[in-house]
Amino acid sequence: MDYKTEHQKWCVSATFDEETRREARALTDERDIEDRFGRSLSFGTGGLRGLIGVGTNRMNIYTVGKATQGLSDYIKAVVKGEKSVGIAYDSRRCSYEFAECAALVLCANGIRAYLFDSLRPTPELSFAVRKLGCTAGVVITASHNPPAYNGYKVYWRDGGQIVPPQDADIIARVNALTGFASVRKMTREEAESAGLLCVIGKELDEEYYAAVRRTALNPEIIREMAKDIRIVYTPLHGTGNIPVRRILWELGFTQVWVVPEQELPDGNFSTVEYPNPEDPKAFSLALKLARKKDADIVLATDPDADRLGVYAKDETTGEYMAFTGNMSGLLIAEYRLSQLKEKNKLPMPASDGALVTTIVSSDMAKEVAASYGITCKEVLTGFKYIGEQIRLFEEATAKNGGQTDGKKGAYRFLFGFEESYGCLTGTYARDKDAVAAVAALCEAAAYYKKQGITLCEQMRRMYEKYGYYREGLESVLLEGAEDARKARAIVEKLLNAPPEMLGGAKVIAVRDYAAGIRRDLATGECTPTGLPGSNVVYLECENGAWCCVRPSGTEPKIKFYFGAKRDSLAAADAAVEAMREELLQIVRGGAEDAEPTEKDGE
Repeated sequence: MDYKTEHQKWCVSATFDEETRREARALTDERDIEDRFGRSLSFGTGGLRGLIGVGTNRMNIYTVGKATQGLSDYIKAVVKGEKSVGIAYDSRRCSYEFAECAALVLCANGIRAYLFDSLRPTPELSFAVRKLGCTAGVVITASHNPPAYNGYKVYWRDGGQIVPPQDADIIARVNALTGFASVRKMTREEAESAGLLCVIGKELDEEYYAAVRRTALNPEIIREMAKDIRIVYTPLHGTGNIPVRRILWELGFTQVWVVPEQELPDGNFSTVEYPNPEDPKAFSLALKLARKKDADIVLATDPDADRLGVYAKDETTGEYMAFTGNMSGLLIAEYRLSQLKEKNKLPMPASDGALVTTIVSSDMAKEVAASYGITCKEVLTGFKYIGEQIRLFEEATAKNGGQTDGKKGAYRFLFGFEESYGCLTGTYARDKDAVAAVAALCEAAAYYKKQGITLCEQMRRMYEKYGYYREGLESVLLEGAEDARKARAIVEKLLNAPPEMLGGAKVIAVRDYAAGIRRDLATGECTPTGLPGSNVVYLECENGAWCCVRPSGTEPKIKFYFGAKRDSLAAADAAVEAMREELLQIVRGGAEDAEPTEKDGE
């Protein structure tokens, strides 16, 4: 793309509104102009994500419109009869404008748009798509990214994010559009007059809240103990404030304090550097309030309220202990599975029930599932693959006459979680849900309080029961003109010449997910991985250690996920840190310009 020619179009073409043309003309920095207009913002496997601003490589109403035109073309090509799309948006800058833009492009293509009347959590959009019988869904959010970003995620009629091969088909439709003039447009007045734009509000909220409430397993214990659970919560200026407070109140929790400085929506996220509940710095104000209120639990949700971060007061030290996404997910899983077993609500046989997690999440999940006799299903990285499993389970069950049978793939979904702070307690939605995670975690806290123990003590009991598992993540940015070559070299090195030892444990097998093969390093025997192809390499080690390497498809970045199991937390932590340093040494050996960057999630 000739960035100078493209920039000139944005300066003068009537395709763009006067404000956009004026902003384009005001640009003077040549490198900035090249970055904005030298390439198009990539429509990836989930949608768009990028900096907000003018240009083909930015999030704006024109790139959003083009993406929506491509989605519209795909829907019209594959769906007969009535077509509709649900649309939600979070508190980020321009989110409403982008959501309305998407709605009006859909309407101009004869597709009914259901647009929420104000910001909503991502999981409520997943719920709404199914409840309204929509063909697809769109959420305007950049999740936990910095405030300069926004994004556009696409869902399908099952309420889950688009997955292969459908994502590639939609991408092809978007890429087939040669310019912005081909985007169909309609005014809001025209869309409303034609009955194509429908605004949705509280009626969907009530049904969503009811669905979340129904996931509770011990409502009577919540009512008995809730007054003794002291909770501090921050929505980090996002969409979680109203739904989280509402669901806690409806369940009976009365001792709830919201961080006042972070209560209201703010697209600039003015009190945090990074609105990510995985980042300890995001908890500074919440922890300050928690110490003042002597809270038992400290909770934070990200801007679109699909991720939950947790701290809990440790009775042995008096300090607040951070829970990783693995820890909080596994604690909720243990609680729910134990209660389902106690109430005789597990499937018969129990192996027809499934706990679904990802290949980069804690291996403790396998131990938890085995202790209850249920099946642990692993999928590729990303919650969309967990949501996909629910659909596949339902399809297999329908094919089996409505009966579960794990041998035929007709499992009953019991719980799903991933390491990046996301979980799902029911099938009412098909994406991770921080609102429901708050409800489940606080319910577990009430149950364990009745037993005389805290969440921290329960986590220690789980380590004693299942083993001391610890995990780590390192995101590495490869700088320089040959970054793509360096990334390939690192992956090929780990694939073809893996280290003999990692974190003090012998490497025993390599999984090449691109080829779909697991290779035993001692025997050379190759067996199928059983998962779809993906550019991922996984190293299995003795004693429960592992490492998974995933290069980014859109950035010169490689993510290393790793974990270890030892006989104490200190030993597991030491093994994980040793693995971190050894992996960075491998990177330095294969790419001299590699530097570790801020750890992040999906």
